[in-house]
Amino acid sequence: MGASQAQTGDELEVLTIGRSGVDLYPLQIGRGLEDVETFGKFLGGSATNVAVAAARLGHRAAVVSGVGDDPFGRYVRRAMREFGLDDRHVVVVPELHTPVTFCEIFPPDDFPLWFYRAPSAPDLQIAAEGLDLDAIRATRLLWLTVTGLSEEPSRAAHHAALAARGRAQHTVLDLDYRPMFWPDEQQAHEQVREVLDKVTVAVGNREECSVAVGEVEPDRAADALLEAGVELAVVKQGPRGVLAKTREERVEVRPTPVEVINGLGAGDGFGGSLCHGLLNGWSLRRTIEFANTAGAIVASRLECSSAMPTVDEVEQLLASRVS
Repeated sequence: MGASQAQTGDELEVLTIGRSGVDLYPLQIGRGLEDVETFGKFLGGSATNVAVAAARLGHRAAVVSGVGDDPFGRYVRRAMREFGLDDRHVVVVPELHTPVTFCEIFPPDDFPLWFYRAPSAPDLQIAAEGLDLDAIRATRLLWLTVTGLSEEPSRAAHHAALAARGRAQHTVLDLDYRPMFWPDEQQAHEQVREVLDKVTVAVGNREECSVAVGEVEPDRAADALLEAGVELAVVKQGPRGVLAKTREERVEVRPTPVEVINGLGAGDGFGGSLCHGLLNGWSLRRTIEFANTAGAIVASRLECSSAMPTVDEVEQLLASRVS
């Protein structure tokens, strides 16, 4: 799907709200940034990557975000269109720079991130009065992140979006806790608790669940999320796989074995594929198995956005595991 096929709001299947920017990833794996000589430039930002992942799986997707009036901002919007995303909801904030994120790559499980978003980021300047509430109501799936609750005016915009959405299926909260964006963990906890009863799905790793509901053990964390009002709780457990629970069903999926190169985009690949399963009305087990496998594929690649797999790639790896 190309830029000429941009969608109108009432045709969207997936609308995400949150971070966008540029990822600069080292092309020398296993070196600290002080020793890296060359980098690859990629479209980045968790909410943006989720939308890219959904688009790669065939869904009409868009992002509500912000960029600076600078070359990186132009790159971000162009890259979105090249991935088939509708960029009409991306605002330009002239007084701020488009965020840049560096990482270090020490496989299999150490990937430090360095965010350059000071004094703020354009995606946190999204204002309630600038939202397309009709698009938010009409999209089949709305995806929000906890980072968007960390600062005004973005926080108020997220509450306005949730109010307009009215807890319609599917309204998903990515627990996506990044401590560098918050004064302290308690404030993040308070903000998350305020919105959990306004979403239908919550997804996060064990540490993010601890911030959200004070529980780190997967079953207890999932139960606490359900008690807080969500209908589906998804707890990612890293090398232990994924646990998903509703009030009627419990599914646990073991990890998909791959040679990990960069684990940073795996959660976003998982998220876009979770959207895919929810929109297709799949069983909970099939949805989580597909999403888990998609995340593993991304972890086996260097980049994030352009690493998102197609349906055929996920199905082939799933089939190879069964056989």
